[in-house]
Amino acid sequence: MHIQFNTDSSIEGRDTLFASFRPDIEKTLERFSEHLTRLEIHVSDVNGDKKADDDVHCTLEARREGKKPNVVTNQAANPRQAVLGAVDKLKRSLESDLGRERDKARR
Repeated sequence: MHIQFNTDSSIEGRDTLFASFRPDIEKTLERFSEHLTRLEIHVSDVNGDKKADDDVHCTLEARREGKKPNVVTNQAANPRQAVLGAVDKLKRSLESDLGRERDKARR
């Protein structure tokens, strides 16, 4: 699974930031690694320089071979919380989709 991390210009320390939570992402999605070809992470600060609660937005797009991508979003106070919250949502989405596909295949 290839992971691509993108941020807008208001997020500082892009590479260091990504390196700090990449292991958490890989561990959470490890179970799905054989199904995922690419994971795109987009992080932006909605308010830019202004400080506000839950102003960091994360969109995750998980691409599976031959399937439509799973897309989830999350907002939080900082990039780490935004990304890890979105990863949890993605995990639930993938569990649901893969379970539905397994059930359909059994019929």
